[in-house]
Amino acid sequence: MRAVAKRTGTSLVAAAAFTGALAAAPDARAIERQHHIGLAPAIGSLRIDGKSTASTGIGGALHYAYGLTDQWNLSVEAGSVVVAANQEQDFVEAPRNRPASVDHAIAGVQYVIDILRWVPYIGLSGGAYRLSGGTLDSMLILPGLSLGAGVDYQLNRQFAVGLGVRQHLMVTKVSTYPSYTTALLRFEYMWGY
Repeated sequence: MRAVAKRTGTSLVAAAAFTGALAAAPDARAIERQHHIGLAPAIGSLRIDGKSTASTGIGGALHYAYGLTDQWNLSVEAGSVVVAANQEQDFVEAPRNRPASVDHAIAGVQYVIDILRWVPYIGLSGGAYRLSGGTLDSMLILPGLSLGAGVDYQLNRQFAVGLGVRQHLMVTKVSTYPSYTTALLRFEYMWGY
């Protein structure tokens, strides 16, 4: 009987501590009609059919989001990654499918999991991808989809920092470019709450 009472008392203390922690935590910051604009240095990795290693490089992205509701944001992103700065263009036997850079412009929606100062999100976007340079005979413009996830930490009502990852799919050239992934360090300014 004492063991049951002790467990019940411990459970009540734990529940009270959890409730107190939630009550003392700062308010969540994802708000409808809020604007977000940001800059994100990025690392990108492009897998190419017939190439034993991924083409990897650095770049960046600009993004804008608008809070449709507390949970849903409309988002737009444009980015560029140099995936092979020193690609041999004159090498006669090199496959003609290895770009030096990948640019993208995408738009979509994000589902924001609105909790305290940490704000995780997932998103789905569609748009256009431009592959250029390297051993390509000419620039390619391809339609694509992007699935993204990340988490932002809101320093205050105006500024946030975060990490994000995007898995891009160039839908008309999946066999040639089966995977393009970007990882971003996000810096964001917000207004309009």
